[in-house]
Amino acid sequence: MSLCSQAILASDLDGTLIPLDGNPEQQQDLQILGQSLKENRIPLIFVTGRHLQSVENAQHKFRLPEPDWVICDVGSTICRRNPAGKLEPLHEYAKHQYEIVKDCPRTDILQHASKISGLREQEAFKQGPYKISFYADQHQLHEIEQKLLELLEDQQIPWSLICSVDPFNGDGLVDLLPQDISKAYALKWWAEFAGYEDSQIVFAGDSGNDYAAFISGFRAILVNNTNPKIVDQVAQEHQKLGFTDRMYHAKSSATSGVLEGCRAFQLFD
Repeated sequence: MSLCSQAILASDLDGTLIPLDGNPEQQQDLQILGQSLKENRIPLIFVTGRHLQSVENAQHKFRLPEPDWVICDVGSTICRRNPAGKLEPLHEYAKHQYEIVKDCPRTDILQHASKISGLREQEAFKQGPYKISFYADQHQLHEIEQKLLELLEDQQIPWSLICSVDPFNGDGLVDLLPQDISKAYALKWWAEFAGYEDSQIVFAGDSGNDYAAFISGFRAILVNNTNPKIVDQVAQEHQKLGFTDRMYHAKSSATSGVLEGCRAFQLFD
């Protein structure tokens, strides 16, 4: 039995909770959403690839509702708000990741990665205890990804790889995380830690890196700017898994779609 009886909203940020291009309707809906969450005492958790400093900057810049928890660094960090109101990393989750990679620490990974040309370490503030991040030319990204995957497999290294392209500047992004760690994994781990059942969590997202969370058993809001192929894949997977009424494809984009989805799942009126 769940320790919690209420629902919780877990949302991606870019393309989802954050209004697109300063859209005035979405900015207005963001304030309505924040007020509705507050009035109905629905906890909010950000689930994002951003690092914590970037999350806090975005919260201030876009006037986002204050989250109770933050999953950031592509799922390698979980932060909770302490009594003083400051977000701090959750020790239990860090310990969990330590157990995964204790036989192959980040110093070993950096040594292995140095043998692959085209990788450039990202700035120190974008790194984490369990997140090793590099830049790469997007045109070399596929080749670098294949080399890293071969290395991880050949050496039986307990780290996994996530590659993407920065939508803002086109940089290739390469993240190494403890094996199986992702935004979806972190949210599942957090749900168990906090005493929530999957069906109580409403997850909102918009892109391919939200796919695993969309099909993890949570109620899923796919905002209208989600790629139609992803929408179809999620619908098919829900059908295979026997999930009913756990997917909502919003008619509105980004912030407005999140508000629409919350109403559709009856989190509030």
